[in-house]
Amino acid sequence: MALLKILRYPDERLHRVAAKVPEVTDEIRTLVHNMAETMYAAPGIGLAATQVDVHQRVIVIDVSDSHDQLQVLINPEITSSSGVSDSEEGCLSVPEVFAKIRRADYVLVKALNIHGDQYVLEANGLLAVCIQHEMDHLIGKVFVEYLSQLKQTRILGKIKKQQRNIM
Repeated sequence: MALLKILRYPDERLHRVAAKVPEVTDEIRTLVHNMAETMYAAPGIGLAATQVDVHQRVIVIDVSDSHDQLQVLINPEITSSSGVSDSEEGCLSVPEVFAKIRRADYVLVKALNIHGDQYVLEANGLLAVCIQHEMDHLIGKVFVEYLSQLKQTRILGKIKKQQRNIM
């Protein structure tokens, strides 16, 4: 397996809309394994293919404390949602930035697993929030874009300062 490069906000490639996966192939399974390895190494609890510059509808998530409950969602689709959650979110593509984002507290998701079989997942709490966050990546949206323009400008300033300190 291989660690993949995670795109950093405000990279324009994060705004590309991901295409539906026509068939779960060995190439997709390799992508899933590489994404999982990358997510665990980062460390994070979710990663969308868009974040590693692969614009297909693939997500990996593991919100467990033991990091041994990998969820794979290929072509995910939220079929229903309810409740409200104001959760502190972060993102591997926007390091060291956290903000409260309002999302549904419960989602019902239809997706394909790593074998190409369709399944339905009921999720609430952190898992529901994580699914919605990663699905936003698939439509080219980064969580900071839910914030006011002023907060987005401050975040961009912070990111540019981080980049200057790295060089």
